[in-house]
Order: sequence, then structure tokens, then C-alpha cells
Amino acid sequence: MARRTLAGAAALIAASLVMAPTSAEASPPGSKDVTAVLFEWNFASVARECTTTLGPAGYGYVQVSPPAEHIQGGQWWTSYQPVSYRIAGRLGDRTAFRNMVDTCHAAGVKVVVDTVINHMSAGSGTGTGGSSYTKYDYPGLYSVSDFDNCTSQITDYRDRWNVQNCELVGLADLDTGEEYVRGAIAGYMNDLLSLGVDGFRIDAAKHIPAADLAAVKSRLSNPSAYWKQEVIYGAGEAVQPDEYTGNGDVQEFRYAYDLKRVFNNENLAYLKNYGEGWGYLKSGVAGVFVDNHDTERNGSTLSYKDNANYTLATVFMLAWPYGAPDINSGYEFSDHDAGPPNGGRVDACWQNGWKCQHAWPEIKSMVAFRNATRGQAVTNWWDNGGDAIAFGRGNKGFVAVNHESGSLTRTYQTSLPAGTYCDVQSNKQVTVDGSGRLTATLGSNTALAVYAGKSTC
Repeated sequence: MARRTLAGAAALIAASLVMAPTSAEASPPGSKDVTAVLFEWNFASVARECTTTLGPAGYGYVQVSPPAEHIQGGQWWTSYQPVSYRIAGRLGDRTAFRNMVDTCHAAGVKVVVDTVINHMSAGSGTGTGGSSYTKYDYPGLYSVSDFDNCTSQITDYRDRWNVQNCELVGLADLDTGEEYVRGAIAGYMNDLLSLGVDGFRIDAAKHIPAADLAAVKSRLSNPSAYWKQEVIYGAGEAVQPDEYTGNGDVQEFRYAYDLKRVFNNENLAYLKNYGEGWGYLKSGVAGVFVDNHDTERNGSTLSYKDNANYTLATVFMLAWPYGAPDINSGYEFSDHDAGPPNGGRVDACWQNGWKCQHAWPEIKSMVAFRNATRGQAVTNWWDNGGDAIAFGRGNKGFVAVNHESGSLTRTYQTSLPAGTYCDVQSNKQVTVDGSGRLTATLGSNTALAVYAGKSTC
């Protein structure tokens, strides 16, 4: 979400989560539901990563940062202040974008676009593609009559009108109830679809009435394109996530908040019924994550700075059958406003500050595990009442996580067929006997993961 408007305005706003009376598209369609979110990677770098890493690892989707022309500036949040719907932002032009989509498709990876349609900019100037603009006038696209009449900032999340008609951190709020505005937004999204895009993350969806989004979606050339909506849950708020599940998936922020609490301060044993058992959205309409670009900066979730806790939480998310997971892959930062290194060009992972979480061996290996165990129920749950857990995924896979301070040796009961398997966490072979038992030693803050079809390391 565009949390900032001016350099001094920091704000992770409350938006909403997801529940599920009805659903348009449940988890991303197909057998591969993991999305690598390559935050602020330029399009040429995304294309290369699809070929070298995402496709071979089994990622189903890549999510790219907003491609529309935006305000100038080096900060990451400038991408979330569009000034036109031309593909002319920091990350590449129309040709680079089209080449990225084609290259990713050739690698078997679908493309989701982070789409900013709630608002435009907060000031005036010249955009990254040369377009002149002022806050309520974007020549050839929008004029003052296309914006909501409330020109003050959102102040009360218990007031639906305030949340959906006033300005998010001072950004010009589009009147999405207008037919012209709906048509202009649909025109932008249809242009992206014409370039081969497979789906959209709807930024700041909480600030747009669900009916307005449905009206936009109905105008798309492919109304069944995947939708993932940012609706941050807030207790007692006027706008709730379950209002949006008729349009598509909703991002379940509570999942990420609670993972942080459990991995930092509580017992992993509590995760036995994680998901719907905790009052979250139904699995089929929930988009889940350990962190995203906003939450890693405001500290509401784990982040790469949490080291083993972060890695193990991501391993758990990929092993556990709830929601459709996003893997946030960004860059190191100390200044929360800092934009991407090299303007978004990634020459190599783990250089120049690029963290490449999607390619960490412990995380990347679990994408294939998730694909191999899709549709399998949790079986053979075990925990020690504390921070060591293990569980199977039917007769297709088995995972153990040791978040204790010391090593753990035990024999686990699995439902796997007898045989030799590769533990993709340690890259060593383990054996399952004729009774489905597996004996292993796990060091502190390590995991084990085996699945059918992967016998050699």
C-alpha cells in the first residue's frame, strides 16, 4: 500500500483481511500456488529470475511492483503514487514489461501485478515518464471531478464513509463510484491483460467499496483473472475483509501477525490448528505471507532481520495447507524510505543489499514440497508441548521443526511409504522403515522436510 505521501509521512495504515462467504477464484489456479514477490525488482531482473530460479524451483507466480508511471524520487513508496497508467515507471518501460511477461511464461511462471487504483499522487510535478500533473489533475486521464469530495486524510477507521471517501495519507482519492473512473481503471487493467498478465494484487482495496471493485472486475477482458486484495484486518473497524471475498482472494494479515508472536514468544505446539481454527478467512480465499514490504518496515511481522525465526516460519507456511503463500523478496534497509539498490537492477542475489529470500535454500526447497503435497491433509501431528513440532501431509510428505534451544533426536511416525528420501533442508538422505517410522536428529532452529518423488539429494 502507498503508506507515504511526503518524505516525512510514515504510515502503515489499517486496511483489512479476508474471510469467505463467496469466492471468485480461490487459491491461485493450477497446481503451483506459491508466489515470489520480487519487491522493486526491475522487469529485466524479474525475467532473468523467472528463467534461472523461479521456474526451476516450482514457483507458480511472480508478483511485480507497480508498473505505472509515478512521481519521481528514489524512495520505494514513489511507486505507489501513480500519475498516469502508462507503463513508464522506475522498473522499466512497456517493452521491458512485455518481455518479462513472455519470459516468465516460457519458464512456467505466471505474472501478478501490484495494481494501484484507489488513488493517484499527493503533489504536483513531472512523472517518471514525462507526464505533467497536479494533485487532482492528470491530463488526458483524470480531472478534479473524478476524485472524492473529501479532501482531508482518513482519521476514523470505525467510519466506513471516512475510510472509503477520504484520503489515504494525503493521496488524491479516486471516486470509484463514477462510471468514467471505473472505465479508466478497467482500461489500465485490460492493457496489462493484453500484455499477458495473469492476475492482480489490488493495493489499498479496503479503501474502495467492494461493489466498486466488482464493477471494475466485470469490465475486464478476462473477469476470471486472479485477484488478491489488500484488506488489512482491524478489530471493530467498519470495513471488514469478508466483504471482499466475492471478488477474489484477500490477504490475511492476522496470519503473519500471529506467526511473529508464536515464533518469537510462544510455543510452536499452538500451531496445530493454524488457519481457520484461529478464526481466519477460509483457506480457499486467503492470501498468506510471513511478511510484506510494509510489515517488514513497521515491525508488525517477522522479517529477514529475524534470521532463523523468519526462515523457520516460512518453512512452516510452505508446509502447512492453509491459504496461498507469498514469499516476500526485497532488499536490506536501515532507512525505511530507501528505494531499491541500483534503481531495481539485480545483478546477482545476495549482492548490493538484495536479500533474495525466495532463493534461500531452506525456503526455495519447500516450494517443490508444497507442490508435491498439494491437496493432502495434515496427518501424524506431533509436538513436545513446546517449540518442537512435526506433521505429515497425507502419504506424500513429512516435516519436522525444532525451534528449541538444543538439538532433538527422536523417531517420528509418518504415513510415508518405506524407502529412502532426501531431506531437502539438510540435503541429506533419511530412511523411512516398513512401519513408516523416521529417525532423525535436528539441531536447534533447524527443520527436516521429505516428500514422495525426491529420494536423492
